[in-house]
Amino acid sequence: MLITISREFGSGGRELGKRLADALSIPCYDNEIIHFVAEQGGFDSNFIAHAGERSMKAFYPGTIASRLMVQPVNSLASLKIEIVSAQQKILRGFAESGDCVIVGRAADIILEDFRPFNIFVHASMASWIERTLARQHDGENLTAKEAERKIKEIDKHRASYRSDFTQTKWGDKANYHLCINTTDIEIKKIIPALVNYIRIWSEKEKG
Repeated sequence: MLITISREFGSGGRELGKRLADALSIPCYDNEIIHFVAEQGGFDSNFIAHAGERSMKAFYPGTIASRLMVQPVNSLASLKIEIVSAQQKILRGFAESGDCVIVGRAADIILEDFRPFNIFVHASMASWIERTLARQHDGENLTAKEAERKIKEIDKHRASYRSDFTQTKWGDKANYHLCINTTDIEIKKIIPALVNYIRIWSEKEKG
């Protein structure tokens, strides 16, 4: 069984993916994808983390390109293509290896021929901000306003990244088997119900 998790930033999609994978006793791939891409492609892992869910549009003049690296735009675009290609190859390798949960990276579209169960995780802005502020890295000291700006920027890039692969809209309920609102919800408490739902869906798919 292949399960993909698309998520709004700060909605708890990463936690949901890992808890769901643990409950099903299958691997979960999230930040691990960054390390695989960096290792196999010889890329810098920090750059992969920044570029992994950003559209090709982000690598043209007037965007992050001039601030990230001192390289010609064409070189950056070529590098992005290499990263996307390596990431797709790795995602397909995970899917071919057996049951797993994959978080982000437009896996629901890239791996659609594997017929995955696709989940979209969302929450209210207040919930996003609360979770984001509670889980800041060492050295971060974001205000609520800064956290909101960060959330909107990251989600904008995720939506744009998906648009590189499909005309379907990121976050549109029609594109997922299940949309989960985690506002004021303790994620670990909904995992048993989620597991049952997925098993029912899987049995239906098998006929």
